[in-house]
Amino acid sequence: MARTIKNKELINTRLATNYGGWMYCDKCNENIGYLCYSTYDKIDLQYKCNCGSEGYVSIDFEDSKQGKPIKDELITIKNRFCCVKDEEPLITILDKKVMNYNLKITCKACNNIYNKIK
Repeated sequence: MARTIKNKELINTRLATNYGGWMYCDKCNENIGYLCYSTYDKIDLQYKCNCGSEGYVSIDFEDSKQGKPIKDELITIKNRFCCVKDEEPLITILDKKVMNYNLKITCKACNNIYNKIK
């Protein structure tokens, strides 16, 4: 079922679909990762691509719920960052394509808010 976007801001970044799929740097067109459109509730991602471009992705939805910050870290399964509660993939960030990033993502199923910094 399609979700209605409440807020969406993309800076130097494009997505393969309206609110998910492959993520690309607008400056160099490199694929920097994959946003699993059906499992996240809110995302804030700041990154610096290897080409030097600084990108930003911020999306939430009309039906987004208030998340709860937790100290647990995302788990990695087959290069995907996944929720610790249900092991569902939320996002993949291709480390070899970005110099650094600051990620804050909320799981749609459990409303846990995860932070990850490289």
